[in-house]
Amino acid sequence: MTLNAQVLIIGGGAMGVSLLYHLAKAGWSDLVLTEKNDLTHGSTWHAAGLCTHFAHNPTIQELRATSVRLYRDILPEETGGTCGFHRSGAMRITSNPDRMDEFAHVAGLSKFTGYDLRLLTSPEEVAALHPLARTEGILGGIYEPDDGHVDPTLATNAMAQVARSRGATILRRNPVSAIRREGLHWWVETAQGVIRARHIVNAAGTWGWEVGQMMGVNVPSVPVLHQYLVTDTVPAVAERIAAGLPELPMIRDPEQSWYVRQERDGLILGPYEKDAQPWSIDGVPPDFGAELMPPDLDRVEHIILAAMARIPALETGGIKSVVNGPITFTPDANPLIGPAHGLPDAWLLTGSSMGVMEGGGAGWFLAHWMTHGAPPMDALAVDSRRFGAWADRDYRVQKAVECFGLQFGVHYPHEERPAARGKRLSPLHDRMLARGAVMGAAHGWERPNWFSDHAGDEAVPTFRRANWFAHVAHEVATVTTAAGLADLSIFSKFEVSGPDARAFVGALGANRVPGVGRIGLIHAMTPAGGTQAEFTVAALADGTFYLTSAAGAEEMDEDLLRSRAAGFDVSVANVTEERGAIGLMGPRSRAILSALTTADLDAGFPWLSVRGIEVAGVPVRALRLSYVGELGWELHTARDDLAALFDAIDGAGRPHGLGCFGAYAMNSMRLEKGYPAWGADFTTERTPAETGAGPLIRPEGRDFAGRAALLSRMAAEDRWEMVLLAIDAGGVDPFYSHPVLHRGRPVGIVTSGGWGHRTHQALALAYLRERGLRDDLSVEILGRARPARVLEARPFDPLNERMKA
Repeated sequence: MTLNAQVLIIGGGAMGVSLLYHLAKAGWSDLVLTEKNDLTHGSTWHAAGLCTHFAHNPTIQELRATSVRLYRDILPEETGGTCGFHRSGAMRITSNPDRMDEFAHVAGLSKFTGYDLRLLTSPEEVAALHPLARTEGILGGIYEPDDGHVDPTLATNAMAQVARSRGATILRRNPVSAIRREGLHWWVETAQGVIRARHIVNAAGTWGWEVGQMMGVNVPSVPVLHQYLVTDTVPAVAERIAAGLPELPMIRDPEQSWYVRQERDGLILGPYEKDAQPWSIDGVPPDFGAELMPPDLDRVEHIILAAMARIPALETGGIKSVVNGPITFTPDANPLIGPAHGLPDAWLLTGSSMGVMEGGGAGWFLAHWMTHGAPPMDALAVDSRRFGAWADRDYRVQKAVECFGLQFGVHYPHEERPAARGKRLSPLHDRMLARGAVMGAAHGWERPNWFSDHAGDEAVPTFRRANWFAHVAHEVATVTTAAGLADLSIFSKFEVSGPDARAFVGALGANRVPGVGRIGLIHAMTPAGGTQAEFTVAALADGTFYLTSAAGAEEMDEDLLRSRAAGFDVSVANVTEERGAIGLMGPRSRAILSALTTADLDAGFPWLSVRGIEVAGVPVRALRLSYVGELGWELHTARDDLAALFDAIDGAGRPHGLGCFGAYAMNSMRLEKGYPAWGADFTTERTPAETGAGPLIRPEGRDFAGRAALLSRMAAEDRWEMVLLAIDAGGVDPFYSHPVLHRGRPVGIVTSGGWGHRTHQALALAYLRERGLRDDLSVEILGRARPARVLEARPFDPLNERMKA
């Protein structure tokens, strides 16, 4: 038997069934879901069913909020049944001042997104909401009144019921044994026959890595065992029920790493130990389905005791059952949603450690992406291509263990977690360390964040002014008064060549193609006119172009370039690993470079031009541009030549006061120029014009993907506006996701921020969803509204005189 499908979803947990449901409701036909065992087998069936609105990222929050609406309101109305959703509310409590900062930050974000998260600023507020909890040592917490818990099996089967009523097919007891691509279709061998599908979706959860291997894509997820225990009757809970009192809110203590929720007249306690236990890393046992592991409470005894000390009623119930089963973790604990890198018509919807909590929303998110050609919100936090081939077995295992252990960790801004580091190293890595680099990780790369003159210095995580502040100030001063050198090798780098190269680049995005020897900035659009990618384009010759983009965009941008190259006589090469890059920036950069090359660096090398030159005998692609607002060059060369190039520049630069600078200094300086960054400020949700890049939109005489939608949105009255804000921040430097308020009303959101060391002020780029607001603005940072004003001109060198010098 060969079954034809428009979409084949592999996996019948909450995630896969949600996608089936949402695609069916969107009008897709010939939908098939195949499940190895039965619906919910794997991890969905034994989930505790917690649902929350708490999240540090707007997209993750929307996935969770969409799930709540679906389980609580939509599915019961559609099916006439129930998903077993209990709107109990939830709270998180803490004895940690840093955690209170985190709670204040999430509450601020939620003001903008419109969800009700309330900061609790005293133990008394905690006690009033949860009378069974002792509050000694508690500073406060955060309360989420619309949170609750759901029956995972009822919710999944309700979605399946609606999907089937709209024509979808669900095949149970039908494991997949092989997957291959032939022509325009995927051929999937299953126990019940071959399925021929135009699209396939890996929603296999616990089996996600294995199905990925069949597809030919790396799925960096690992099953990890998680235990929770269910008590017998707890007298205090039974008394509340008898008295007609409302259900207790769920309570989490992230410092002690546990959650507790009411289950009928008992309680559920879920601990997260620090030493996680990965399970079946290289393949799940063939017969595994709805099985559990034996209890192993010795591993979590200390957490159980801590929870009982906080909620003494736990001791009175006795243990009815212990659930010990696998849940999947990715390297950052966020799900993998979106296109499978390098594979046509293949998608991932897997890897969620919160499958029921995020499943309803995740299915909506991917269904929109498949239907409209772009995600409904910024996808960077969940895009399945945020990890590359460098996310190997060791990486996925070490990061899964780390994420499980930090399930309740504080999410600091600028946080650098230590596990599985050093996967991608620049040729200058050792030289950077020798000069005091304190490294961070970006898309697997090690990159200097800042430089210290004290051996062994590390960043101390905080929501407030960090210990690297003075070091970054020194780096900025060096770039401003002399010259700074940065290792830019982490850039994604592509070469496009062939007879149609100019036509291809012209069809890529909103700006015109630069002439030979010139550089331009081109934004590729989504079908809806949002910013999908940002490329710096250097025209080396009429048929040869060199494109660079953000490190984290590598797989996404490669997929975009290769997909849009169809119909053009061009070749696209990813040369990220083959080429390195040095940034030489500052007023003395020309003098330093002149000592090493015979090339004309004055009139013959104007701003925004590219030349092939030799520097100290090394062939270099020199791009005269600067992201920091100073005279400068990016010097790109073969990886094997980068160290020699660095040594020559370093030697020539020392008499001029040359020093190194890192990513934090670069961020400070680009904010002073009002330059948006891809992934933070440029997103698929907003057009380049809304982000302030209107002068780079030159659509005349050209067609490009998203053109009509872009022009329509540029003329719309409800378009957003990005502004640069100066904030009276009171020594707490802004970062991201702070709400912008107009007379106390949320009207915008900060997308990136920091301290401008040259202009001596706190700066932030922010979107206003109401254009033209200028007076009575403030930014709420960690619970306090800070006065803010819109800067109509860039505060540093607004005429670009320094860059053009």
